Amino acid sequence: MNPQQFMDVIAPIAVLLRKEGSPIFPSVRIAQAALETGWKIPESNNLVGRKVGNGQTTPYWHGRYIMKDTWEMYDDKRTDIAAAFRVYDTIEDCFRDQDLLFDTTRFKQVREATTPEDQAVALYKSGYATDPAYHQKIINLMSNFNLKEYDKWSEEYMLKVEDANKIIDFLKAGWKVTEQYPEARKEFNRLANELRKASGQEPQ
Repeated sequence: MNPQQFMDVIAPIAVLLRKEGSPIFPSVRIAQAALETGWKIPESNNLVGRKVGNGQTTPYWHGRYIMKDTWEMYDDKRTDIAAAFRVYDTIEDCFRDQDLLFDTTRFKQVREATTPEDQAVALYKSGYATDPAYHQKIINLMSNFNLKEYDKWSEEYMLKVEDANKIIDFLKAGWKVTEQYPEARKEFNRLANELRKASGQEPQ
């Protein structure tokens, strides 16, 4: 898999999650995944180097793991180790599980970063990785592969909440006169939820 093929798979997921409210810029998400995997999608679907950690399962990680050789930096020295890494059913599950991690106090700087570059730095400062060049490698990947273009995807096509809700109000008028047509009502509900998702709101 070459970088473009990798991006073709990862970018739509990264953009979708950003639209749904993920704090992670698509450019950062793609660059980090590329850095962690070498532009490959592993069978584990773990593209973010997420270890088992405390082992507590989540809606997106059900306890499966694999042992892999890796390395960490301790006292400015590289140390080879074996570690347990999470195994996910899908790539999307991997990213959603990572977002749960980023919702903790430890990663407040990551959530509050206002630029992709600041977010990359925040990842390192929060202790996500021990490699002192981790953030710079992510920044270099963003620059070399023009990954910030994907950030625009998540912004340009985002509906304003007020516009989405106005359209939903019009749909409600149609919903009220379809009491005898349950399939039509289902379609109205589906369209309303698509509008909510497109504007970053929770489906109902």
